[in-house]
Amino acid sequence: MLGLELVVVLGLAVLLAEITGKRLKIAPPVLLLIIGALVGFVPALRQVHLPPDVVLLLFLPVLLYWESLTTSLREIRRNLRGIVLLSTLLVIGTAGAVAVVAHALALPWGPAWVLGAAVAPTDATAVGVLARALPRRNITLLRAESLINDGTALVVYGLAVGITAGEEHLTVVHVGWLFLVSYLGGVAAGVLTAWLGMRVRRVFDNPLLGNVAAILTPFVAFLLAELVHASGVLAVVVAGLIMSQAGPRMVRAATRRQAEEVWSLATFLLNGSLFVLVGVEAQSAVRGLAGTDLVQALVAVGAVSAVVVATRFAFLFTIPYLIRLLDRRPQQRLRRMTYHHRVVSAMSGFRGAVSLAVALSVPTTVDSGAPFPGRNAIVFVTSGVIVTTLVVQGLLLPGVIRWARLPHDTSVQDERFLAETTATEEAIKVLDDVAAALGTDPDVVERMRQEHETHLQLLREGGGETDGEDALRHDRQYTALRLAMLDRKRATVLRLRDGHEIDDTVLRQVQRQLDIEEVRLSRRPATE
Repeated sequence: MLGLELVVVLGLAVLLAEITGKRLKIAPPVLLLIIGALVGFVPALRQVHLPPDVVLLLFLPVLLYWESLTTSLREIRRNLRGIVLLSTLLVIGTAGAVAVVAHALALPWGPAWVLGAAVAPTDATAVGVLARALPRRNITLLRAESLINDGTALVVYGLAVGITAGEEHLTVVHVGWLFLVSYLGGVAAGVLTAWLGMRVRRVFDNPLLGNVAAILTPFVAFLLAELVHASGVLAVVVAGLIMSQAGPRMVRAATRRQAEEVWSLATFLLNGSLFVLVGVEAQSAVRGLAGTDLVQALVAVGAVSAVVVATRFAFLFTIPYLIRLLDRRPQQRLRRMTYHHRVVSAMSGFRGAVSLAVALSVPTTVDSGAPFPGRNAIVFVTSGVIVTTLVVQGLLLPGVIRWARLPHDTSVQDERFLAETTATEEAIKVLDDVAAALGTDPDVVERMRQEHETHLQLLREGGGETDGEDALRHDRQYTALRLAMLDRKRATVLRLRDGHEIDDTVLRQVQRQLDIEEVRLSRRPATE
C-alpha cells in the first residue's frame, strides 16, 4: 500500500502547490518542498527513500530530453562559446568555491566536492518561468547552459563520490581522461541514438507506437553513454537537439500533437514529484542531524547560497572582458552584452531538479560499509540552496529586470509573422497547380483561395502592415460563434447519449472531432 499512498500524496501535492502558488504568488517548487517536509512527519511515509540511481536514471533523461527538444539549436550555435564557458568553467569554479567553503565548515573534502557538484549546475526548467520577461538570447544562454552544465557537474560528482567511497584516485591525467571520455562518449552516444531513433520513427505511422519510440529515446541515449562510462546527460541533450531538427520532417501531425501533450504532462509531474521527494529527504536529513550539526547546516545553507551567487557574478563580470581583450574580431563585438544583461543573467541562476537529483543520488554507504560522510548535510544544504535561490532571487529578479530596462525582444513574433505570411503566400501561388493535379472542382478551389486570402489579410493586419481592424474583429466574432456552436453540438450529442439513442462509443467518436476543432479555434493567433 505504501506505493499507492505515495502516488496519491505526490499527485495531491502537485495540485495543491499549483493552486496555492497562484493565489499566494509563491513559486510552486517552494511549496512542494514545504509539502514534502510536512509529509515526512507522516509515520507511514517517513521511511520513503528513493534508491540513489533511480533519480538520475528515471527523472533526468525525461526532463533533459524535453528541454533539449524545445531549445533553439540556431541560437545555441550563435552563442556556442559563451554556453561552453558557462557550462564548464563556471560549473567547475562554482563547485570548487563551494567545496572550499563547505570544507571550512567542517565537511570533509570528498563530501564538500559532492555538495559543490550538486549545487553548481543551474536548472533548465526553472529558467522557463522567465521566458516572457527576458530577450531570446538571454533565455537561450540560460537554457543551453543548464542543459550542458549537468554533464560537467555529474563528472565532478562522480569523481568526488568515487574518491570518498574509495573507488577513484585523483590525478591530473585521470581527471582529464574522465572528462574527455565523458564528453566525446556522450556526444557519440547521443548521435548514435538519434540516428537509430530516426530510422525507427520512419517505420511507425501509428502515433502510439511512434511516441513509445520517442519515450525510449532518452533512456537509450543515457544507457549507451553509461555503458562506456560517458555522460548520459550530454547524450540525452545531443539526441534531443538532433531529433528537434529531424523530427519536423518525418513525424506526422497526429504523432506530434500527442507527443507534446504527453511530454508536457510527464515533465510537469516528474518535476513536481521530485521537489516533494526532496522535501521528504530534507526532513529526514534534519532528523539525522544533531543540534550542533543542524546549526552548522543552516549556516552552510547561507554561506553556500552566497558563494553560488557571488561566483556567478564574478564569472560574468571577468571572463567576458577577458574575451574582449583577446578577441577583437568584428563578429565578436556583435555578441557583446551590456552589464545590465549580465546582472540579469547572474540573478537567473536558479537551482532545481538536477541539484535535487544529484543530492538524492548520493550513496548511503562507502565501500567499507560505513555511512557516506555528510550525506544528510549534503541533502539538507542542497535543499536549502534551492529554496534560497528560488525565493530570494525569484523575488528580486522582477525588480532587477525593471532596473535593467532590457529592450523589448520582438524577434520571435517577427519571425513567426514572416513564416506564416510566406507560407500562406506560397500556398496561394501553387493552389491552381495543386488543384489541377488533384482534379479538384473549381468551386472548391475558389473556396480554398478565399480562406487563404482571408487568413493572409488577418496576418498582415495583425502584424501591423495595415491599419484595418474590421477583419480582425470579424475573425474574433467568427471564432466565438464557432465555439458557441460547438458547445451546442456537444450538448446535443450528450442528450442523444443520455436518451439511449446513441452509444458511448459513438459519443466518443463525435466528441473527439468536436474537441479537435475547439482546440484549433482556441489556439488561433488572431483570437489571442
